[in-house]
Amino acid sequence: MTVVVLVEQLEGEVDELSLQALALARELAGGDPLTALLVGDGGSEASAQLGAHGVATALAAEDERLAAYAPGAWARSVTDAIERTGASAVVAAGTERGNEVLSHVAARLDLPFAANCTAIGEGPEPLTVTRVRWGGSLLEEARVHGSPALLSVAPHMVAAATVNGADAPAVEAFAPGLADDDLLVRVSEHVDAVTSGISLAEAKVVVSGGRGVGSADGFRMLEELAELLHAAVGCSRVVTSAGWRPHTDQVGQTGTKVSPDLYIACGISGATQHIAGCKGAKKILAINKDAEAPILASADYAVIGDLQEIVPAITAELRKGRT
Repeated sequence: MTVVVLVEQLEGEVDELSLQALALARELAGGDPLTALLVGDGGSEASAQLGAHGVATALAAEDERLAAYAPGAWARSVTDAIERTGASAVVAAGTERGNEVLSHVAARLDLPFAANCTAIGEGPEPLTVTRVRWGGSLLEEARVHGSPALLSVAPHMVAAATVNGADAPAVEAFAPGLADDDLLVRVSEHVDAVTSGISLAEAKVVVSGGRGVGSADGFRMLEELAELLHAAVGCSRVVTSAGWRPHTDQVGQTGTKVSPDLYIACGISGATQHIAGCKGAKKILAINKDAEAPILASADYAVIGDLQEIVPAITAELRKGRT
């Protein structure tokens, strides 16, 4: 089975979520080698990292017009790769970019698209997949009709894994047949987020606050705790809506999806959309005065009480341990 995997990379470094997508794609391919598609600058360099993940051939879509991300141009690169390889399936990471590109591909080829898959089923065609729905609140078993099958892999649900004894893939550069319409929507400028300290997406510990924190000033105690833990500070959607924290701090389905070793949720009720953003955490500690708060169903540890007293007490104990 020929499986093409859309691999995202930046400046020659492959994105971790694409490595996770390659792991599920190997299962789908049933032992056959994978073909990776890398679009734009740095693709050829990044391909050298993919042999260890089961990729035998890397297609590098090269064109100066691909220097800036354009979903239509990426979709054209995918459809050209399908024609070039006769692919039976195309897999991408379930990122904003991966889902957007495969949506364009599905529309162009008049095919269904299964987003955020977590597992591949056994048995004859049609392809059966398990996928995350409703912000992670349920798993759906779906049959994907049509060829090639188009699917993305839910972030942090499949572990990236290497293959022993794999050589670097053969690189085949090609120029996708871009039309003017493929470039109507494209990124024209990158504006760096104003951040300080540790990146929310990469932090090993995240201290996050919700409505229960009470105010923008209330986050000072969370920032103090985060500093001691070398953690990032996050928040729920209601906090950003109130203007207490910027949107870049939001954890959730419409914010940043995090996967720290420890996620400390302070005064967060635990709406489905928020859980979708933090469910990748290895451990969740919830601090909430409501013993019936929904987040407790997802928490590994819970402290029931007033966070205005509990968080400063934790901070004080940490300071004692360092003196």
